[in-house]
Amino acid sequence: MNIEERFLKYVSFDTQSDEYSNTTPSTLKQLELGKELVKEMLEIGISDAHLDEYGIVYGTIKGNGGQGDVIGFIAHMDTSPDASGTNIKPQKITNYDGSIITINKELGLTLDPDKFNILNKMIGHDLITTDGTTLLGADDKAGVAIIMDLANYLYEHPEVKHNDIKIAFTPDEEVGRGPDNFDVKKFNAQYAYTLDGGDIEEYNYENFNAYSAKVEITGKSIHPGDAKNKMVSAINVAIEFENMLPEQMKPYYTDNYDGFNHLHHLEGGCQKATMEYIIRNHDYDIAQKQIADFKRIKTYLDEKYGYELVKLDIQESYLNMAKIIKDNYYIIDNLNQAMTKVGIKAQATPIRGGTDGARLTFMGLPCPNIGTGGANFHGPFEFVSLTMMKQAVEVLKELIKE
Repeated sequence: MNIEERFLKYVSFDTQSDEYSNTTPSTLKQLELGKELVKEMLEIGISDAHLDEYGIVYGTIKGNGGQGDVIGFIAHMDTSPDASGTNIKPQKITNYDGSIITINKELGLTLDPDKFNILNKMIGHDLITTDGTTLLGADDKAGVAIIMDLANYLYEHPEVKHNDIKIAFTPDEEVGRGPDNFDVKKFNAQYAYTLDGGDIEEYNYENFNAYSAKVEITGKSIHPGDAKNKMVSAINVAIEFENMLPEQMKPYYTDNYDGFNHLHHLEGGCQKATMEYIIRNHDYDIAQKQIADFKRIKTYLDEKYGYELVKLDIQESYLNMAKIIKDNYYIIDNLNQAMTKVGIKAQATPIRGGTDGARLTFMGLPCPNIGTGGANFHGPFEFVSLTMMKQAVEVLKELIKE
């Protein structure tokens, strides 16, 4: 299989994860892709390839005399819960000419380079889009295909000298659980790179400090005909809570290094209301101030209404890996050199999100991120550049050289 065939095969597997599931992995259908990857790995000589009890695929491309570092490459198998991953119908555009791409005429869906500026960098590229009814799954099956293409290349070219290369494919990255059961000791790499990003020219070693906040409001439900000075509407207090957070910290006002507070789920009524937030900032100290805002609002509302109206639970999701990567900057130097050798003008950009690598870095496996050529993830406008995917394979070939 070539890389295009691999990618199209992998996106045919529905591997959508589920943030509300209590199973590991969160959806059992992710295991089907894991089993297929193990099968392919065994076929190309990765004798220790296996799917563990947590749905993580591990394997070692055995060294053949190379003396370089033991490097790992990691990608995730699941796709986002934000859009359907069932019955994906990829569409290929060969030698993209820079014009508007119609992905679904009936639904009136197009990819316009004036709106999606990344397309202007992809003139002459071969692209794969959705048909407008599902996501594509380039996040992160493009990364899976890139790693597997490297593995197959090394199998077919035993003359290429390298040390052991560790590869892993994780479930549940999209719901924040990818590294929960990752065995760093078993993986046994000096460092690794995740293949889970966008523009091939951009690599990442800075990400958000990330927290989740759950706000539960218990109101006082009274018949509206007799509610004066008695009723406390939980849903109205929820609106009050949201409006007390800084307006400029809503995500649609932010970019680059800006942090935000994002209310992504709200439900309830007069008696009970629940709000779910994600809190993000590249700067740890500012992130702590954002958390303090939530706590101050809770205290204010409890005092205003005269009882414990608000229950607040804030949990750490992951931290900014830059703190650790900067102490191991040779990993970035190696990446810069590899990208330069294959003709890529490399630049570091902050991730406005996170990858498995963020948590793995704090688990003892420094793990910056390499782009895969995808864009507009998690929805019907998602697409990927096959040209950039092939460039990513070339970058990996350079990284594993002595």
